[in-house]
Amino acid sequence: MKPFRYLPRLRLVPRRVRPRRIPTQSYLAVSPPNLAANRVPKVRLFSSTSFSTSNWGPSYGPIEDVEGLYGYQPGGHHPLNINDLVHDRYRVVHKLGHGSFSTIWLALDESSADARYVAIKVCTAEYDGGEVNILRQLRRSPGIGESFWVPKILHHFGIDGPNGRHECIVTPPARCSLRDAREASSRWLFPLDVARSMAAQLAMAVQVVHEWGWVHGDIHFGNILLQMPASLNHLTVQQLYEQFGAPDPQPVLLLKETGEETRQSDSESPPLPTGVPSYAIPPIWLGKSGDDLSLSETKIILTDFGVAFRPEDKSRFESYTPLVSRPPEALFEPTVPLSFASDIWSLGCVIFEIMGHRSLIDGILATQNRVTTQHVHLLGKPPAEWWAKWQSREKHFDDDGTPRDKESDIWNWERRFEGWVQSPRRDFGMEVMGQEEAHAFMDMLKTMVVWRPEERPTAEDFMDMEWMKKWAIPAYEEGIKRMCKS
Repeated sequence: MKPFRYLPRLRLVPRRVRPRRIPTQSYLAVSPPNLAANRVPKVRLFSSTSFSTSNWGPSYGPIEDVEGLYGYQPGGHHPLNINDLVHDRYRVVHKLGHGSFSTIWLALDESSADARYVAIKVCTAEYDGGEVNILRQLRRSPGIGESFWVPKILHHFGIDGPNGRHECIVTPPARCSLRDAREASSRWLFPLDVARSMAAQLAMAVQVVHEWGWVHGDIHFGNILLQMPASLNHLTVQQLYEQFGAPDPQPVLLLKETGEETRQSDSESPPLPTGVPSYAIPPIWLGKSGDDLSLSETKIILTDFGVAFRPEDKSRFESYTPLVSRPPEALFEPTVPLSFASDIWSLGCVIFEIMGHRSLIDGILATQNRVTTQHVHLLGKPPAEWWAKWQSREKHFDDDGTPRDKESDIWNWERRFEGWVQSPRRDFGMEVMGQEEAHAFMDMLKTMVVWRPEERPTAEDFMDMEWMKKWAIPAYEEGIKRMCKS
């Protein structure tokens, strides 16, 4: 395995920017190719909806940007409050976010005099704990060591609560995901040198994971995080609140059967069910706008190894990646195990998205059929056995693969690259790829995003491609130099 160099921690403080949230599928909020003024508006999520089913139990009033409150039931989330002391060590100071099977909290580790901030992922009681074991195995692999591209587990323990026993994973806090950083940007674009460095680091992360026998299985924009600068640990809790905002507890409202909101203190309302918090906490924003990122502070980490697997130990047939980056073999060969090549397809799609202002595959209201249609527009007719399995092909193509769609609806490689990478950069007066770089970039992606998994390059081969060696890796190395000087 080739040696890697790692960036030391940075000492920078992020500017307070609060992006507007969008639905979980990041591909739902992308703008038309050249018209920034007509960009699809960013919308707010009301994650805690006020509906109920017989399976979910009571109904609660909507609270913006928090986990679904119906998840607070046996087997579900653990109720935490600001200032709680977890495991006699971690003082909860704010909420960082939530997922389907966890809530994530910012806490102060009070176990030593030089208290530091950590992130605590509190899993639902039904969580199986596989990710911790995967990360521990990865961390023990030679060559990974202290790599900042793979999450580092600082502590792992369990706590008991009214909804069961919950696994807790403590890690260094992250700044935000690449998806969030781009959404916070007015341009929806990263500076070109920053994007090159991100692409290089992501490729190195995938190479490290593959070198030691693992397939990540869920590479997408939301699972790539920007690391938090070490300067966060220089702030007191009060300074943290002054700079980024104090917690804003929102009372949890139980709905009557008529749909009317009623507080727990109302004489006619029943008390909240056991295990449901009295208040919900919207998350703090520690991130930074993508167009404000400098090369010296661009450090990423590949996260969410919950569906990672070792092909030599376990076969996986179902792909968990979003449709826009899901490899076609997941559809056409559902009985054939996924492989390292599945990650390579997703990596190619994500690198295009890093360099541009939208995903390679247009995911706006896209069905699997529409995504496959775009694949054919890009790659041509698929292998004969796959073509025969696709029952909807006649709606969009003749038997020989000739598109029946209007020419304006057909976006090939060149049109997507020009419309979604180059033109938006020109429109905003940003640096664009020169002709030599553009050709090398497109040649690289065209080897990664191909029908047959066995025809895609390995992660190691990918690192030796011209665009990586002449543009991406040099940008990453320049970031190291600038960081060291600062």
